[in-house]
Amino acid sequence: MSKKIGLGKGFGSLLPEDFDNSIMLDKGERVQKILIKDIKPDPNQPRKTFDKVSIKELAESIKRYGILQPLVVTRKDDNFVIIAGERRYHAAKVANLSHLPVLVRTLEDLEKLEIGLIENMQRVDLSPIEQALSIAKLNDQFNIPIQDIAIRLGKANTTIVNIVRLLQLPDFAIKALENNQISEGHARTILSLTDKINQQKYLIDQIIKNKWSVRQAEFYVKSLKETGKIAKTDIIKDPKMAMYETKLGTKYRSKVKVNSKTNGGSVSFNFKTNKEFIQFLEKI
Repeated sequence: MSKKIGLGKGFGSLLPEDFDNSIMLDKGERVQKILIKDIKPDPNQPRKTFDKVSIKELAESIKRYGILQPLVVTRKDDNFVIIAGERRYHAAKVANLSHLPVLVRTLEDLEKLEIGLIENMQRVDLSPIEQALSIAKLNDQFNIPIQDIAIRLGKANTTIVNIVRLLQLPDFAIKALENNQISEGHARTILSLTDKINQQKYLIDQIIKNKWSVRQAEFYVKSLKETGKIAKTDIIKDPKMAMYETKLGTKYRSKVKVNSKTNGGSVSFNFKTNKEFIQFLEKI
C-alpha cells in the first residue's frame, strides 16, 4: 500500500493524505513525546510482518530527518497502544530512538472517526480506487478485518476483496481507471496478468483504442495464457458476438461482421453482386 496514488475530490475530503493530523481534535494541540519502551504494537493488528529492507531505509531517513509525522496511540493501562504508525515505530527502534512523537487519542475519538469513514464510504460518488483506499485504511490503520468491513458496508466479502485488489494495479492502469478509460471489470482482467507489465500495457492500449468490452478483454487474456503469445487484435472478438456472426451468416448465407463496442455497435453484411444484395433484402 506504499504506492502514492493521485486521489479524486471525494477521497480528499473523506480522509486527507495527512491521516494522523485528521485525527486531531484541535490542530493546535501539542504533540507529546513518549518513551518508546512505553509504546506497544496493537496485538490485534492483522499485519504481523514488515519488510526488513523498507524498515531499514525508513530508519536511515529517521536518523537524518527525524519522525516527520507523529504516531497515533491510545492509552491502555500503563502503556500506549499504536493505532497508526507501527511501521514508523519499528523503524524508530532500529534507529535507536528513545522517544517518539505521538498523538494520544481515546477509543471514543477513534470510534467517531471510524463511523464517519464508514458512512462516507457509502457515498455513491467515490471512485473504485477511492473505495479501495478507504477499505485499506480501515483494515490497516483501524485493524478492522475485511469480513467486518463487508458486513458494515452491507456488501459481500468477495466484493470487498475485489475492490481492495485494485490497489495492486500498476500506476498506468490506476490512472486509466480514474480517468474512466477502462472500467472496474477491465481492471480486474488486467490484474490477471500480474507481473507482466508489458502485456498489461498492451491490453490497456487495445481496450482504449478498440473500445473492447470486458468479455473481449477476458477472451484476450484467456488466449494469451493458452498460447503464450499476443494474439492479433483483429481476431479478438467477444465469444458471444462471434456466435451471433455465425448464426446470422448461416441464416442469410452471407459473411456477417458484428462490431461490438462498450456502448452500441454495428452489423455489416457483405455481398459480391447486386443479385446477392437483392436476395439478402428479400430474406430480411
